[in-house]
Amino acid sequence: MMEKTKNFTEGNPAKLLIFFALPLMVGNLFQQMYTLVDTIIVGQGVGVEALASLGAAEWLSWLFFGLATGLTQGFSILFSQYYGAGKFEDLKKTIGNALVLSAGAVCLMVFCGQLMIAPALRLLKTPDNIFAGSELYLRILWAGIPITLLYNFASALLRALGDSKTPLVAMVVAALVNIGLDLLFVMEFHWGIAGAAGATLFAQGCALFACLLAMRSLACVQIGRKHIVPEGDMLKRLLLLGVPVMFQNTIISIGGMVVQSVVNGFGFLFVAGFTATNKLYGLLEVAATSFGYAITTYVAQNYGAGDYERIRKGIRSGIVISSVTALTISLLMLVFGRSILSLFISGSPKETEQVLQIARHYLNVMSYFLVVLYALYVYRSGLQGLGNTVIPMLSGLAEFLMRVTAAMVFPHFLGQEGIFYAEILAWTGAAVLLAVSYYVVMGQKKGRV
Repeated sequence: MMEKTKNFTEGNPAKLLIFFALPLMVGNLFQQMYTLVDTIIVGQGVGVEALASLGAAEWLSWLFFGLATGLTQGFSILFSQYYGAGKFEDLKKTIGNALVLSAGAVCLMVFCGQLMIAPALRLLKTPDNIFAGSELYLRILWAGIPITLLYNFASALLRALGDSKTPLVAMVVAALVNIGLDLLFVMEFHWGIAGAAGATLFAQGCALFACLLAMRSLACVQIGRKHIVPEGDMLKRLLLLGVPVMFQNTIISIGGMVVQSVVNGFGFLFVAGFTATNKLYGLLEVAATSFGYAITTYVAQNYGAGDYERIRKGIRSGIVISSVTALTISLLMLVFGRSILSLFISGSPKETEQVLQIARHYLNVMSYFLVVLYALYVYRSGLQGLGNTVIPMLSGLAEFLMRVTAAMVFPHFLGQEGIFYAEILAWTGAAVLLAVSYYVVMGQKKGRV
């Protein structure tokens, strides 16, 4: 067990964070790779309208996947705290009760998701020529929510115990499977958007299988029937951690959908350009999410051990590491961004150039402010590791307000240009709230920070 898991309560904080985050980063890169491959194959093999269909479905698909990841991310906080405290029987009970809640969540999300797809796409003013493609893509993806939630559950549990290598292996396997099936389903069988969605779900199923195989050798997660018996207090604690993170992701998604509705009003070429850059968004923040997972696990384990000074050192190291990483990625995007974006776009020379100009300008704007996004992840993850999911939830509300305000107001004064700054303002509002809140909370825990 101890060979795969990692104890964050001892050792150099910066070294622990880097070496824990690196496998996650590589794994997330592979995850982004197969997302990008979906986009490239659909954009090149099917066309600009198909690419726009994926873009119009982006935030709606993120909504339900965000609910799944938010719930399991909240659960993982308690997993880490019990592991850091050495309370392995409580850990098993937590896993069992979390599985009970996850089963209920899956049923609810699948049912509600299928009902709301078409009305939601109409509400977002999805152009008629891409409506059917977006609807088909979402119906397939949302039917696979059980696979998505179970994979995120298994991956979150492994990360909570300090195992970042198994999620890496799982993502490598998933990426290779997804790329192979994309080429087969879309390019060979000509299944179009449906083929891309099906390949993604099958790949996630392979990632889940890889995680389950690794968990068989971990004694601390081997649960029996007695651990799956629902306990009121345990369910309450899990919900208090998981629901705010779910709500945080929900309001962020709703804000994104408001932005998407404005983007849709500019026509499908603008949607295609906006989509091309949004597909790179995941690549831009891949290191941020990896450091975020590392910091949550680090802080939660040390919180379980009651070592607040060690938490402070970890957050300081996290800020330095994430800032250097963000600046490096920004420079790479500013230099090579146009070449990368051109991989997603095909069509007539005039259409291609117009879409590429839109995409490149949006990418440049995000690159200038990427360090703000990375700081946001450090402070949000630190607070979550402390067991505080309410303030991160409020930061999601701040993101929503800033994003929606910018999307609804700026285009009236700046035209299409205004929509590019909605994301930047959302990052800034949330980052300020989270940074101030972290230092206040830590000051209350033990002296001044």
